[in-house]
Amino acid sequence: MRFAPVQVDHDHLARYSDLFGACFPGVAKFTPAYLSWLYVDNPDGQPVGFDAWDGERLAAHYVCVPARAWVEGREVPVLLSLNTATHPDYQGKGLFTKLAAMTFEAGMAGGYDGVYGVANANSTPGFVRKLGFQLVRPLEARIGLGALRHAPKAPARELSFERSWSDAALAWRCANPHNPVWSRSRDGRSQFHAAAFGAGLPAYAELEQPAAPRAGGPMLSPLRLFIGLAPDASSRYGNYLSIPMRLRPSPLNLIYRSFSARVGALDPSRIQFSFLDFDAY
Repeated sequence: MRFAPVQVDHDHLARYSDLFGACFPGVAKFTPAYLSWLYVDNPDGQPVGFDAWDGERLAAHYVCVPARAWVEGREVPVLLSLNTATHPDYQGKGLFTKLAAMTFEAGMAGGYDGVYGVANANSTPGFVRKLGFQLVRPLEARIGLGALRHAPKAPARELSFERSWSDAALAWRCANPHNPVWSRSRDGRSQFHAAAFGAGLPAYAELEQPAAPRAGGPMLSPLRLFIGLAPDASSRYGNYLSIPMRLRPSPLNLIYRSFSARVGALDPSRIQFSFLDFDAY
C-alpha cells in the first residue's frame, strides 16, 4: 500500500468522485465540480489529507479543509475534518486511522492550531479513542419560528471557539454547488439559510457581521432548523424547541483536537457554532 498527499488536479478529483460513489451509493453530491469547489476554490487554503493506493487503485481517501477560527482568544488557522472514504474491498484494515494520523501530523507541521469536526454517534467513539479528539458537546437541534432570540453575544476573543469568516470565505461557503447558501440582512444581523428537509424547513444561522445578500434563492420560511451551539451565557432558544433525540436521524457531536500547547481542550460552555461551520447542508 502506498500513501500519498491528496492532489487536486482534474484526474484525481474524478478518482475521488468515483471512490465516493462506490462507498456511498445514491449520494449525489460528490461530483468533481463539488470537490473542486471544496478542495480548490477555498480561499482559506488547499486541502490537507492523504490517499492510500493499492497499485493504481485508490483504496482510501481522507481530507481536511483549512479554515480560520477564534480559539481561546486568538484568531488562528484550523482544519475542518471532512471527507473520508475507504473502498469496500479495503475496509477493516485500519486505513482511515493511518490516513488521519498522517493528515494531522501534516497539519501540525503546516502551522495549524487544531482540527475540528462534527461526528455522528457511530463515528464519535473512534475519533475520541483512536485519534485523540475531545468530545466537546452534542449539537443542539431545534425547530423554531423567525430569528434566533439570544442575549448579546460575547466578543469572539472571549469565546473558546468560533469560526472566523472573511468576506471571501463567506462568499465561497454560500457558493456550494450542491446546496447553495442564501443570505440577507435583518435588524443588523446577517441571516443564512440552506435546504435541509425541503423548502419548508431550511437550516438557519445568523452572524453579527454583514454579508452580501444573495438574491434569487427561495424565500426564507418562518419555520427554521437550528443545528449548532451558542454560549451558555447567551443561549435562550425561547422561540426554538429542541427536537427529541428519538426523532433525530443521527445526533451530531462537535469534536476537536488541539495541535497547540496553549489549548488543552475547548470549554463547552463558550462555543458559537452553526450549520455554516461544517458540511451538513
